[in-house]
Amino acid sequence: MVSVRKIVSTSAITMLLGIAALVATSVTASAHVVCNSEGDCWHTDKTYHYGRDVKVDVHPDSWYFRQDWANQKDRHYREHHDDRGYYKGGVWTKF
Repeated sequence: MVSVRKIVSTSAITMLLGIAALVATSVTASAHVVCNSEGDCWHTDKTYHYGRDVKVDVHPDSWYFRQDWANQKDRHYREHHDDRGYYKGGVWTKF
């Protein structure tokens, strides 16, 4: 007959292994919305170092959802690009 103590300890070990696997596979997202001084804003998954001549503000990804993009007069959300770069004069410029 299996003892209650053995069942509880086996269950606890299984639960700890499950939690450890979950923690090991979870990755923190580092998404951002970047806006330049001209009002162009875009999404990026990585943090880049822009040159001195490129003035940008970096916002957390949640900032995007708090904006009323349809009625913005000074900001424009531009399409996402997979390559590294930035918007300047409404044109995507690669690094």
